[in-house]
Amino acid sequence: MAAAARKQPLYDQLVDLLSEKIQNEMQPGDALPSERDLAETYGLSRTTVRLAMSELEELGLVTRRHGKGTFVSSVSRDTTDLMGAYSFTDQMRSLGRVPRTEVVDFEMREASRFVAEHMDLHLGEGVYRMRRLRWADDVPMMLERTYMPARLFAGLTQKMVESKPLYEIVEQDYRIKIKTAEEAFGARAARADEAKLLQIEGGAPVLHLVRTTYNSKNIVIEYTRSVARADMFEYKIVHTRN
Repeated sequence: MAAAARKQPLYDQLVDLLSEKIQNEMQPGDALPSERDLAETYGLSRTTVRLAMSELEELGLVTRRHGKGTFVSSVSRDTTDLMGAYSFTDQMRSLGRVPRTEVVDFEMREASRFVAEHMDLHLGEGVYRMRRLRWADDVPMMLERTYMPARLFAGLTQKMVESKPLYEIVEQDYRIKIKTAEEAFGARAARADEAKLLQIEGGAPVLHLVRTTYNSKNIVIEYTRSVARADMFEYKIVHTRN
């Protein structure tokens, strides 16, 4: 390690060295050397290396996979800010990534009591229900379960949803002006079915988001419950004091 930095704890020096390497020389998904290899390369104890790797994991720069090793996390650069993600497609394109939407299933059904209450509908009223897997650069990022009132979107088909972004369909095909979207979020563990689609391990941390979107007349036009990979997204909130 550099002599000029001897007053800095050894594991901090290693954190600085590896974080610079990750940011400038490595790509998301790249494997880092093993703790043993790092210890030999830098002349450090395994304990010191382990402390440094823990710190890098806390910073969100690496992800440890049990039995597989340590990998550069996708949140180490170009992290998606969900606060500004009015459109997943637009957000991915702004980051220079290639978005893709896979419609897992699509159907017309009667609104359950739960859905009716959240969308201000009558029990049993018709809704379109779809599940969409959102990809960026061939990496599954988010699984969305969306409900839309059938009376406002007569004739909506799976082919339409597969052909272009949902909000473009809303505003261009149905001439409905989107006014506001309320969103709540929290953290939980991925269920087995979600983990399979998102290509993560069962029980891995995910962000759970609930979005309710209103038109210019304050009518609910969309109710979506999403699960986003925690290693791909961060949630940023800006507070401004008047």
